[in-house]
Amino acid sequence: MSIGGTANHLHLLLSMSSSLSVAKALQLIKGGSSKWIHDTFPEHQSFAWQEGYAAFSVGISQMPDTLAYIQRQEEHHHKKTFEEEFVAFLKKHNMEYDERYLWG
Repeated sequence: MSIGGTANHLHLLLSMSSSLSVAKALQLIKGGSSKWIHDTFPEHQSFAWQEGYAAFSVGISQMPDTLAYIQRQEEHHHKKTFEEEFVAFLKKHNMEYDERYLWG
């Protein structure tokens, strides 16, 4: 497992049971972390996760590069913003999207 990101996004690399849906995993992660933030940091009572998320599978052979990518988020996004990179990723993989719904 690895967690990393910047002020406007977060990356998680998880190994999940096939019996757990991505939606349920994200519900548990977002709910549990929101509760912890609200309980631990009273000054952040207004914290809330955005409604959406994106999930992608990674093959075992891609794990080392994916871990390195997650750990270098700050450095990485000095070259290209998260938004630019995400749209480029969607286009590269021929994924349909409507930009009106990407950023909330």
